[in-house]
Amino acid sequence: MNSDRSDHGTPRVGQVKEVTSLTNPIVKDIRALAQKKHRDETRSFMAEGLKLVIDALDLGWKIKTLVYAKAAKGKPQVGQVAAKAVARGGLVLEVSEKVISTITRRDNPQMVVGIFEQRYQPLKDIRPGEGETYVALDRVRDPGNLGTIIRTADAAGASGIILVGETTDPFSLETVRATMGSVFAMPVARASAEDFLRWQRSAGVQVVATHLSGSVDYRTIDYRSKPVVLLMGNEQAGLPAELAREAGALARIPQAGRADSLNLAIATGIMLFEARRHLLSLDAP
Repeated sequence: MNSDRSDHGTPRVGQVKEVTSLTNPIVKDIRALAQKKHRDETRSFMAEGLKLVIDALDLGWKIKTLVYAKAAKGKPQVGQVAAKAVARGGLVLEVSEKVISTITRRDNPQMVVGIFEQRYQPLKDIRPGEGETYVALDRVRDPGNLGTIIRTADAAGASGIILVGETTDPFSLETVRATMGSVFAMPVARASAEDFLRWQRSAGVQVVATHLSGSVDYRTIDYRSKPVVLLMGNEQAGLPAELAREAGALARIPQAGRADSLNLAIATGIMLFEARRHLLSLDAP
């Protein structure tokens, strides 16, 4: 038996730090992750909920700290996750409900929280293959939109997200919440507009951009000839001319009614599942 574990695979008492004070330095450090500056400096972020923490660990993400409420102590899955966190060099905190509410900024918080190391995929390492679809987002601003897009891209079988220009933080608490755990399954890269344009010229991809002046119905595009990058513009300003100019196709989503545009996450979901429909037709008898 591993001498660092009890018979149930949970860490021994000495490996779990009990915290009840809101002024504890570790708690203050975790609370500071609400600020982008601190997330960037520590290359860390927070994910709430036992399922998300389990998914992240199963997918090989590096855990720095595991926090669980005292009320969750004794639950087998919590003990197993705590043991795994210790085995991977993470700190385990058992805290009061008041402390975990303060950390998550919720009155009815999840009982388990994980602090993980951020992970970006270098753009130069992305070499799209046949049948793959990526989403490139130009200056996306809304955390809810970004989180929903990451979740939708995961559901549609996309291979990754490319953030172009100054975007909202994919590792903010709001974005991570909106991904419902897909942030751990969906590779994310980031690039300047110039770097993205250089990459697309050499990557052998078809860039399909949605644009208000798009002349091609999104349903008529051949999404099967090359790996596809769906390029979506900023919520307010749309795509800048330099990105639109170099796209392989400028697509439009026909609309009825008085609305002249769609929410970014909705539009991206439509494009993703249309590309998926075309790709699935390759396998049809």
